Amino acid sequence: MFWIKHFNYEQADVRLKKVYDRISGPDKNIDNILMAHSLRPHTLIGHMALYKNVLHNGNNNLPKWYLETIGVYVSFINDCLYCVDHHFEGLKRLWDDEDKSSQFKTALEKEELNSFFDEKWYAGLLYAKKLTTYPCKMIESDILHLKALTFSDGEILEINQVVSYFNYANRTVLGLGVNTAGDILGLSPSDDTNSDNWSHK
Repeated sequence: MFWIKHFNYEQADVRLKKVYDRISGPDKNIDNILMAHSLRPHTLIGHMALYKNVLHNGNNNLPKWYLETIGVYVSFINDCLYCVDHHFEGLKRLWDDEDKSSQFKTALEKEELNSFFDEKWYAGLLYAKKLTTYPCKMIESDILHLKALTFSDGEILEINQVVSYFNYANRTVLGLGVNTAGDILGLSPSDDTNSDNWSHK
């Protein structure tokens, strides 16, 4: 499943099981990326707090489909198939449109997202790509360009945080050899109104 020791739900001690109870999906399923933290439950708590509030918080202005799209794109750039597979399934559920999802996947794989998204949404993805691949080359004009396309400062922060989170998640996965064996793809926290509700559905 991955390259370091880990504990599933049945093997967890009392402390870890309390955290697992907060994040579990059907039949106490725990996503492998989260189970990878099992030797240090405090980092699992930190991971979930960041993930929940960056991607699944009702105070975000940008539509969730767009935040998920950014996550899929960053993961694709990093060649993190685990996160691509998980979050593409989440994106498909949000769109509820097989044709649109298939067209997006084709555009992603061909690096032709400009043919799928309008100028504004595509510009946010270009920001995500640059921040992922050349973070030291970011300049103020990158932000000014997004503002010119009517992204607010708060929305730019949302994009920035999703890009940053997925780079963290991708490196967690790739650095520990996490794969999708036993995972239920596409589960995510569904209650955007409660930042403390981490259950996956």
